[in-house]
Amino acid sequence: MSKYILSIDQGTTSSRAIIFDASGAVISSAQKEFKQYYPHNGWVEHDPEEIWQSTLETCRQAMAEKQLTAADIAAIGITNQRETTLVWDKKTGEPVYNAIVWQDRRTADYCSSLIAQGLEQDFSDKTGLLVDPYFSGTKLKWILDNVSGARERAEQGELAFGTIDTFLLWRLTGGKSHKTDATNASRTLMFNIHTQEWDNSLLDRLTIPGSLLPQVHDSSADFGVTDPGLLGGEIAITGIAGDQQAALVGQACFKAGMVKSTYGTGCFMMLNTGEQALKSNNRLLTTVAYRLNGKVTYAIEGSIFVAGAAIQWLRDGIKLIQKASETEQLAENTPVNHGVYMVPAFTGLGAPYWDPQARGAIFGLTRDTGIAEFVSAGLQSVCYQTKDLKRAMEDDGAVRPSTLRVDGGMVANNWLVQFLSDILGADVDRPVIQETTALGAAYLAGLQAGLFDSLAQISELWQCQQQFTPQMPKAERDALYQGWQDAVSRVRSK
Repeated sequence: MSKYILSIDQGTTSSRAIIFDASGAVISSAQKEFKQYYPHNGWVEHDPEEIWQSTLETCRQAMAEKQLTAADIAAIGITNQRETTLVWDKKTGEPVYNAIVWQDRRTADYCSSLIAQGLEQDFSDKTGLLVDPYFSGTKLKWILDNVSGARERAEQGELAFGTIDTFLLWRLTGGKSHKTDATNASRTLMFNIHTQEWDNSLLDRLTIPGSLLPQVHDSSADFGVTDPGLLGGEIAITGIAGDQQAALVGQACFKAGMVKSTYGTGCFMMLNTGEQALKSNNRLLTTVAYRLNGKVTYAIEGSIFVAGAAIQWLRDGIKLIQKASETEQLAENTPVNHGVYMVPAFTGLGAPYWDPQARGAIFGLTRDTGIAEFVSAGLQSVCYQTKDLKRAMEDDGAVRPSTLRVDGGMVANNWLVQFLSDILGADVDRPVIQETTALGAAYLAGLQAGLFDSLAQISELWQCQQQFTPQMPKAERDALYQGWQDAVSRVRSK
C-alpha cells in the first residue's frame, strides 16, 4: 500500500507541496512565490494561471526530490487561501477574470448597501458570516456584473465558480470534478451552515445563478483522481479544507474548547465549539470546522487581515529590513514599552471591528524611534490583535482557553511567541510539526484513504515542541494593551 500523502497548500503569497508519511513527518517539500496584483486602491488580485503553474511545479518538485512516482502517493489533500474567488469556462477551464483575493475590498460599497437594506441579519443567521467584502459571494457578483458577457454566459450554464480548492481540483482532474468541501463553502456567504446546502434565497439576493456552484462534500471524501498526464499517473484526491480549518485539524483541536491561532499573511484564531453553531455577539464568525461522515463540527473564528503581511511591508514596502528573520534579534534588543504602536489596517480591520474603511497608521514616533521600534511594533500588533480575538471569544461565552496552539511561519520567532504569551496571559504551545495547515489537509486525505483510522489516532500524533508561559506582570500587560486600544480607536472610520 502506498504510504505517502501529497499535501497541496495553496496560500496567499506562495504555493507549496509537502509530502508526509503516515506518522505526519515531512518527507519532502517545495515552495514557489507568485505575484500580487493591486490594480486599484483596496483591490488585490492573483493570476489564476500563476497559481496553477506554481502548484503543479511544486508538486512535481516535491515528488522528484525523493524520486517518488504516482504509485507511491496514497492520496492528495488540498488546503487553500479561503474566500478568494474565481470564475472559469466549463469547457476550456479558462478563467474569465483574475482571482479576486480574500483581502480585496472592492465590494465595500455594495456590502454597505446590503446592510443599509437590513439584510445582514438574514445572511448572518444562515451563513454565520457578516456582510463584508472579505467573503466570496459579493466578489462573485462583481465578476458577473463587471466582466463583459460573464452574467449572460453564467445564466446559460457555461461558467463555473470556485474558491481556489475548487479551481485546483478542476484542473487536477482535467475538468471532471467541480466540487468543494463544507469548510470552503461555509466562507462564501451563499451556503447555509445549518442545512449544509447552497441557500437559494441568498443566491437570489446576490443575483447569482445556482448553476455556477460546485457540489459540496465532506472534508474527507472522494473528490476525483488526477489526470495521469500531470503527475505521472492517477492519484486519488481525498481531502479538502480551507487553510484555517486545515490548521485546526493539523493541530488536533478535535474537542470543544480547543483553540488554535495561525500566523501567516493574516492571523486566524479558531475555537472548536463541537456540534453547537455558537452565535457571536462580538462580530466573530460562526463557521464549519470540518465535516466528516456527514457530521458537522462547528467553530467560531476571528480573522485578522494583516499579520505576516506587516513584516512583509517592512521588508518590501519601506525596506527597513532585508529578511523577516532579522525581526527577532531587533525586537529582543528593544524594550517592549517603547511607546510605538503600528495598526496595520492596510486593507481595513477584521474581527472584531469589521471596518473595511479603516487604514493603517503608526503612533508614538519620536526622534529616538528607529528601525528596531518599527519592527517591534509590527510584531506586537499581531499579538495585540490576537488578544482582541481572545477577549471577544471569552465574552461570547466560549470556554476561556488556558492554552493556545500556534502555527504558521511567524511562530518560528521566539520573541513573538513569548510576547504573545505575555500579552494574552496564557500558555502558548508550539508544535513539533509547524506545517500544520498542510498537515491537516494530509490528515483529512489520509482518513479517507485509510492511512488513519480516526481523529483519536491523529490526536496521538500531535507533539509540543515548546511551551511559552507568561512572564510579564499584569499591570504592564494591561498598560500596553490599553495603548493598543487607543491606537485602534484613532484609525477606525466608525
